[in-house]
Amino acid sequence: MKLNFKIFSKSILLSLFAISYNSQDKKPDFKPEQNIMNAKKLEQITFGGGCFWCVESCFNMLKGVESAVSGYSGGHQDFPTYQEVCTGKTGHAEVVQISYNPEIISYEQLMDVFSFLHDPTQLNRQGNDIGTQYRSIIFYKNETEKKVAEKVLKTFEASGKWKGKYVTQIVKFKKFWKAEDYHQGYYNENPAQPYCSAVVAPKIQKFKKHYGELGWLK
Repeated sequence: MKLNFKIFSKSILLSLFAISYNSQDKKPDFKPEQNIMNAKKLEQITFGGGCFWCVESCFNMLKGVESAVSGYSGGHQDFPTYQEVCTGKTGHAEVVQISYNPEIISYEQLMDVFSFLHDPTQLNRQGNDIGTQYRSIIFYKNETEKKVAEKVLKTFEASGKWKGKYVTQIVKFKKFWKAEDYHQGYYNENPAQPYCSAVVAPKIQKFKKHYGELGWLK
């Protein structure tokens, strides 16, 4: 019988953090310092591609990425907690909000990484992580981003990079809620955690090899 490390480890996390992250401790949504964004001419994009532990870690390694922050988007509830999102009832997806310098890394390059890190043909799941919170989703802020996302996804789908029809949603961005502090940089702080060592680590090593050879890493 296969052991679902994600469910096992998450059940432990829920017990450990249930007290410190109850409904009275809900976190405010993440708002980057506007002066920093303006000074460095940064832009933002928000992606959802399965568990945010791996996605966040990888994007933070890229040249031109100022920060990649784990959080929740696409739902109908304000100030969602991790426990609530895991039920699938809030409608949120686990996402990563990326602040980047377009003079160093382009929107299209970020899309390339996004498609590399997860399987966009899997509906409401990534491997053994099952639920709408793990759906493949791109949030756009304007029509230009929407058109680029649609065009790039069609190109990837036609290339056969992943076998099957892409189910990635392209949705208008409304709100980003920063995840609890213990999720930020989770893999770096917990590489020996069962799910991290069994699932996240192999993805990161594959990512480092591919994009390291392209010279995209910091």
